[in-house]
Amino acid sequence: MDTIKRRKTTTVMIGDIPMGAAHPIVVQSMTNTPTADIPATIAQITELSQAGSELVRITVNDFEAMEAVPAIVERLTDAGITVPIIGDFHYNGHILLTKYPKGAQALAKYRINPGNVGKKNSRDENFATMIKAAKEHDRPVRIGVNWGSLDQDLFTELMDKNAKRKAPKSFKEVVYEAMILSALTSAEYAENLGLPKSKIVLSVKMSELQDMVTVYERLAKKCDYVLHLGLTEAGGQTKGIAASSAALGILMQKGIGDTIRISLTPQPGASRDLEVRACRALLQSMGLRYFMPSVTSCPGCGRTNSDKFVHLAKDVNTYIEQKMPEWKQQYPGVETLAIAVMGCVVNGPGESKYADIGISLPGSSEKPGIPIYQDGKLFKTLKSDNVKNEFIAILDTYIQNRYAHQ
Repeated sequence: MDTIKRRKTTTVMIGDIPMGAAHPIVVQSMTNTPTADIPATIAQITELSQAGSELVRITVNDFEAMEAVPAIVERLTDAGITVPIIGDFHYNGHILLTKYPKGAQALAKYRINPGNVGKKNSRDENFATMIKAAKEHDRPVRIGVNWGSLDQDLFTELMDKNAKRKAPKSFKEVVYEAMILSALTSAEYAENLGLPKSKIVLSVKMSELQDMVTVYERLAKKCDYVLHLGLTEAGGQTKGIAASSAALGILMQKGIGDTIRISLTPQPGASRDLEVRACRALLQSMGLRYFMPSVTSCPGCGRTNSDKFVHLAKDVNTYIEQKMPEWKQQYPGVETLAIAVMGCVVNGPGESKYADIGISLPGSSEKPGIPIYQDGKLFKTLKSDNVKNEFIAILDTYIQNRYAHQ
């Protein structure tokens, strides 16, 4: 597959994390704890960071939350967790950033929603106050436009103009226009206030897949700002992952997007880190980034002995997850390793040869031999019942031989 060509952008630094076309697409996430609950917020940031989130956004909605920010960042740093923390501001960000300079300094970036900074005459003044804080503390901002909180004054103005046209645009077309105009005019205003382009990230999130893709495609043609991608209110679990992955995948395949989040409604009491793992899996499946060895395994059919190959695939994945922190230090490049764990003769040998290392278990009515392939060639045929341990031992040796001296 040809390498995906990213659209040209400036580079924006979020702490030590670079974002833009010249850098890998960045994974980010957001907490759902009350930020004023310092222990709970720290615990969730830690969980998200350990799952691979490279930026973590927190809600900063009141005085108590803003007062908690410096302590949260300090305790994370003391624990060796250096993930940049982003403050999510709505309605009162201009007040919080002005009254609590320690919190403003502790945050690595501010998220500003143009639809929620104020009404009519106060809008520009409040927005300018937040940009002033960003300049004073040398912080970048994300100007994040959402359909659910679109600037209603702007939208009403555009709808009124549209009604006077001889051939009015559709409602959705006006929405797209309002989303893009809100983002670009806000960014232009921020630059006029002295905030450089290298400190500005834009997003135009919508909740319907086709709408979101359309508005990002149009925005990308009009600017070279760094773009954050996300399908807002995507839903939970299967639906949320499927919809977000489709939307983000379409855009990233076209070279659009510099940082992503898959926003999922979590299961009650479940870990928040599923959205991080989904982002990483999406990037790796598209060949845009690699985080750990990938395991190709078949879904099973009437030919397969599901018990054996399903359990082996699970065991290999679990082993990789356990060993990856150690391998990452010892074996640079191991994250690009391709492994196949297959269940019958139909595709098993072919997939195993195509992978760097693969194993093909016998399906129903097949001979009991279990071939293992390395670099496209038959390496060994197993005949024992201790397949898991033998294959993992062979995998360990392969990794040592291939990556130890890179």
